[in-house]
Amino acid sequence: MRFLDRSHHEVSLWGGWGCAYVRRPPIHRHAGPFMTTHSVASAANWRTPFVIILCGCVIAMLAFGPRSALGQFLSPMSLAYGWGREVFSLALAIQNLLWGLGQPFAGAIADRYGTIRVLCVGALLYAAGLALMAYADTPGTLHLTAGMLIGFGLSGCSFNLVIGAFGKLVPEHMRGLAFGVGTAAGSFGQFLFSPLARALIDHFDWQTALVAFAVMMLLILPLSVALRTPRAEPAGVVGTGGIANQSLRQALSEAFGHRSYVLLVLGFFTCGFQLAFVTVHLPTFLLDRGLSAEVGAWTIGVIGLFNIIGALSSGWLMMRMPKRYILSTIYFLRALTIVAFITLPMSPLSALIYGAVTGLLWLSTVPPTSALVAVMFGTRWLAMLFGFAFFSHQVGGFLGVWLGGIAFEATGSYDVVWWLSIFFGVASAVINLPIVEKPVARPALAPA
Repeated sequence: MRFLDRSHHEVSLWGGWGCAYVRRPPIHRHAGPFMTTHSVASAANWRTPFVIILCGCVIAMLAFGPRSALGQFLSPMSLAYGWGREVFSLALAIQNLLWGLGQPFAGAIADRYGTIRVLCVGALLYAAGLALMAYADTPGTLHLTAGMLIGFGLSGCSFNLVIGAFGKLVPEHMRGLAFGVGTAAGSFGQFLFSPLARALIDHFDWQTALVAFAVMMLLILPLSVALRTPRAEPAGVVGTGGIANQSLRQALSEAFGHRSYVLLVLGFFTCGFQLAFVTVHLPTFLLDRGLSAEVGAWTIGVIGLFNIIGALSSGWLMMRMPKRYILSTIYFLRALTIVAFITLPMSPLSALIYGAVTGLLWLSTVPPTSALVAVMFGTRWLAMLFGFAFFSHQVGGFLGVWLGGIAFEATGSYDVVWWLSIFFGVASAVINLPIVEKPVARPALAPA
């Protein structure tokens, strides 16, 4: 299929991987010895879906890795400065909350003006937060660096933005797989960075480990070019398919007036509560039970490794069965897993088994949740609407991390938060069942 773009250049779309190229008029010799028609076509063709997914997965891995390993820094930083666990817990709680708070805004900017700007700013904030965290010697500076800078940085460069870009750039028949692979890549970052953090701390020190992670985040800058999305048409302009584009206000009004979306958002709260609590407090919980720091690091790593399987399986299953059933099953199995973990005798083997089972259920909620948003509302405001769902996730994360620290300081135990995680898991299993999986009716946005 060929048509003319606004500059009267011929554009060709072809099947397979959904690639596109732009055929411009031949370049004359006076334009330069290296400017050929072939080089222009090559420059336009390199962003195939394979390249887009590959670069997006590396970004997701880099962004998710260090923040999932921050629990390794709780003990050494607390010992170095004489802090109680509530100080570090509050910093990570702030990080989770601001990550969620910034996500809808970052998603809206990416949906409106393109993804690359948001990814680059997010990566720079993330790198600055990690580097300055290494020298945060007061609770206030820790909350500013590990909390605020990293939190807002994550809102701009984490897998949420990657998934939003995949929804716009990857062909529809590959979208479910792309969501699953992108989520799995974040999990691989968790598997890679948790043992890496432990090794760097043991062989150098915790400050060197944080600075090394900060340098790695700068790799996101060149990789973000592959996820560049175009600026959106203004509201009211008829886009592809003859459908008028929604404004931001219309999209928000539609989404929060839709019962199934509200249920989806409420259910995602539990995911954040459980994940953030386990990521930050599990290593120290295992230390309290007499296990080594290495067991804690490898348990977090095993969660990330097995979540690769879980996320890919979730992406595969959601193309074959209702997504709400997948979500309900995941939340219920998480609750059962926690019951078994905290009631059975503790050992290195039981910790690693818990990590493996939990990993299968870890971020496997993300592909069906993001896909349900796309099914209900399309991809026009996908990053923003998934961002609001993720804000609920991060409110849960804030409470999970913060309550973990408060509960331990008050009672000397994490039992209260473990049982809250079980209750929320069962509640979310029930909440997701009534979700209706079909596009929302849009009488005001009918085909022109």
